Amino acid sequence: MSRISVLHLTFDMRIGGTEMVIKNLIEGSDHDVFEMSIFCIEKPIGPWGLDLQKSGIQITAKARKPSFDTSIIKAIRRHLKENRIDVIHCHQYTPWVYGALAAMGTKTKVIFTEHGRFYPDSSSWKRKLINPWLCRITDHITAISKSTKQSLIDFENIPETRIDVIYNGIKPLVADKNNTIALRAKHHIPHDSKILGTVARLDPIKNQKMMIKAFYKVLKTHPKTFLLIVGDGEERQALQSLVDELKLKPNVIFTGYDANPVNLINLMDVFLLSSFSEGTSMTLLEAMSLGKPCVVTDAGGNREVISHGESGLVAMNNDEDDYVDKIKTMLDESCYITHRYQIIKRFQSLFSDKAMIKMFIPLYNE
Repeated sequence: MSRISVLHLTFDMRIGGTEMVIKNLIEGSDHDVFEMSIFCIEKPIGPWGLDLQKSGIQITAKARKPSFDTSIIKAIRRHLKENRIDVIHCHQYTPWVYGALAAMGTKTKVIFTEHGRFYPDSSSWKRKLINPWLCRITDHITAISKSTKQSLIDFENIPETRIDVIYNGIKPLVADKNNTIALRAKHHIPHDSKILGTVARLDPIKNQKMMIKAFYKVLKTHPKTFLLIVGDGEERQALQSLVDELKLKPNVIFTGYDANPVNLINLMDVFLLSSFSEGTSMTLLEAMSLGKPCVVTDAGGNREVISHGESGLVAMNNDEDDYVDKIKTMLDESCYITHRYQIIKRFQSLFSDKAMIKMFIPLYNE
């Protein structure tokens, strides 16, 4: 019996949330049943793309021209026919437009997954006009969270009944205990201290200024607490200046970007997200897989990922005082232990790579 040929259409395979989903779908699927490949509409393909190529995954890349590039449609259509692709899985809106048009009139089924939205969200009359028609030539539409689904309804004129929610899933992280102990020593963090931490791009949308201001207030009642900020970006200098201004330097650690932050996450007692907007945060899922209780803002998919009061705590968006209260609550020993146990169960049932793949397989098989 021949394998089902699935082509993932995306921008590129650099390091990011969408790219991780594609990577996990390819690596976690049954290779005896599915033959998966990738088509990128931008170059270079990126480090994860190179890794997948080395493992034998076919990756085709054609850099699109500015504005709407009809040659991309022709290239994808030719690829679908020459490689007898059964399913084209389009990741993000622009690849969907190109992929759906390319597959029109062929036997290739079309799946569109929306991975996240810009903040603030917006629409255009052109998209609202064309999207219902694109839906007609698309077999399945999925969104990574209920909030992302609602955005497709509100801003893209896509019928609610056409959209299924399939949460992002990742492979559970495996930390190195000795490396984690060494990191604590490297950053001069006493063993009787609690560590709050985050892994994110240092960007205004992540609202780390509010996180630092909240930490300043937490420190007044919990002086043996540290804040570990893993990541880099345009806000780094401003955030470091804020730390200096609040005289927090002894208790706030900027590690910079780390391509594999598993042991840094493992060092944390509580994982924090303070974003104005989120889809389904991959670093949040990584923290969950390591059993880290989380305190997040009520932004995008955060509330769906973290069941408030069960596997973590959700604070009002951009509400510094509420964020402080939630962090203090989580630092209580009994609350912390309860959430640590529950968060691993929630991850395994909803947000593991196996859970995600299980949801997509019926769509590929139809």
